[in-house]
Amino acid sequence: MQLSKREFLQVLGAAGVAGMGLGRWADADAATAGESLYDVPRFGNVSLLHMTDCHAQLLPVYFREPSVNLGIGSMSGQPPHLVGEALLKAANVPRGSAPAYALTYLDFEAAARRFGKVGGFAHLATLVQRLKATRPGALLLDGGDTWQGSATALWTKGQDMVDAAKLLGVDVMTGHWEFTLGMDRVKEVVDKDFAGKVDFIAQNVKTADFGDPVFPPYVIRQINGVPTAIIGQAFPYTPIANPRYFVADWTFGIQEDNLQKMVDEVRGKGAQAVVLLSHNGMDVDLKLASRVRGIDAILGGHTHDGMPVASIVRNAGGQTVVTNAGSNGKFLGVLDLDVRGGKVQDFRYKLLPVLSDLLPADAPMQALIDRVRAPYAAKLAEQLAVTEGTLYRRGNFNGTGDQLILDALMDVQGAEIAFSPGFRWGTSLLAGQPITREWLMDMTATTYSFATVTQMTGENLKTVLEDVCDNLFNADPYYQQGGDMVRVGGMQYTCDPRAAMGSRIRDMRLGGKPIEASRVYKVAGWAPVAEEARTAQGAKPVWDVVETWLQARGGKVTARQPNVPKLVGVLPNPGVAA
Repeated sequence: MQLSKREFLQVLGAAGVAGMGLGRWADADAATAGESLYDVPRFGNVSLLHMTDCHAQLLPVYFREPSVNLGIGSMSGQPPHLVGEALLKAANVPRGSAPAYALTYLDFEAAARRFGKVGGFAHLATLVQRLKATRPGALLLDGGDTWQGSATALWTKGQDMVDAAKLLGVDVMTGHWEFTLGMDRVKEVVDKDFAGKVDFIAQNVKTADFGDPVFPPYVIRQINGVPTAIIGQAFPYTPIANPRYFVADWTFGIQEDNLQKMVDEVRGKGAQAVVLLSHNGMDVDLKLASRVRGIDAILGGHTHDGMPVASIVRNAGGQTVVTNAGSNGKFLGVLDLDVRGGKVQDFRYKLLPVLSDLLPADAPMQALIDRVRAPYAAKLAEQLAVTEGTLYRRGNFNGTGDQLILDALMDVQGAEIAFSPGFRWGTSLLAGQPITREWLMDMTATTYSFATVTQMTGENLKTVLEDVCDNLFNADPYYQQGGDMVRVGGMQYTCDPRAAMGSRIRDMRLGGKPIEASRVYKVAGWAPVAEEARTAQGAKPVWDVVETWLQARGGKVTARQPNVPKLVGVLPNPGVAA
């Protein structure tokens, strides 16, 4: 990317806001702008680098952040439930800067064309190496959702990401979507590929028969002479949010009591700093931090919240720092701890955007990426259409990318209503970009992405919406399972997120007419969690259905208008774009 002088100064200005010295960069050219943005002074004696939820994106991508991220109850208006200007104000980041582009949906099209793509393992590798060079002994922690989310990850059973993670230098990892590759595959990677290189940890995954730990619950590493414990927390609701049959012999759950036991155990073994590598989701982590003593920091993932400022939670043992490092390889969290006298005295935290145009690609990582993609390159690059509008997914209720999938499901399968899961992974496209098979797979690639057509009564439709809505908006974070609201095509409805379960959804309509409780409707969907769906006769992967629709568009897809519910009871709200 060639930055104009004005744009270069914007980058530097943002770095200044972040507290970075600019004097030495005042006369630098655009090529060294990244040097200033990533010049993070070292602090303390224990450093942890944190990535999470990259969803198998080896290459740089565009990724639009949500314009709707509602918090309910005590979480209303609190991080991470801030979007747009409210988030920038809370983080003291100026609109129009590179960090503002990374953190928000604001001016997305223009900012994306100005600052370029984000993430990419070759560029992330360069950043990791720079930070490790200034922080001897620093560990790289991966919060999971690394082996799923792309065509190559699906087709290689995650091997491309396993190899990339090892080359990147990941030290410790926990998981979630990794488990949808099946128990045998996860154990194969952990016991063979990761042996002696990467510690896969999870205190809350046990065998269903005797309750034995499936993975080590924690590791204790010496960092500059400081015993530092990392405890793993895999996604607690894996058997519910994803098909149970993938993890039939294992149990999950938050397991708060066992976590406290693990914290006490590592403290007893001399750990002077204790960190939870979590895939709970940020609301769950905030509640957990208020109830479990002795955790110095929670480095969280799952809900894809890129939080530029750490949250401090008071508890019976003192305080716990809670962070979340976004998704899609877009950010790298840097936590520096000052450990003296046997305990953490102070900390510094930075969330660094991985702007690929400002970070040269690491040659060995780029070579690995080129090698693993080569067998699939032609298939991935096939152009299916060109989009005339921005395509994105994130947001509590719908995105234009999901609307495209909904439209395709209904048109191709003759359904009057369609549901698309509220997944938070998936990349963005700018207006005028080609829709390739690779992008379509980025939006749909799982091991159970079967397209379905179901006969459902109006009563059943409401039950589904109420159930998913409760998973998202339950006032108790421990009952939230992450993800966004199921996307709905064809049908309109009103949603009151603050209401009790069973009362949030009302005024459901199809073509302007009320949905009848007893009438049967033809409903399309994909990614069913029921085991029988994968053996259903004639079941097609959802990408085949969407490809059929795209190829019938005559080469162009007009801009999609997301079908979203009418919200009541929650507006105005700093978690909703005005």
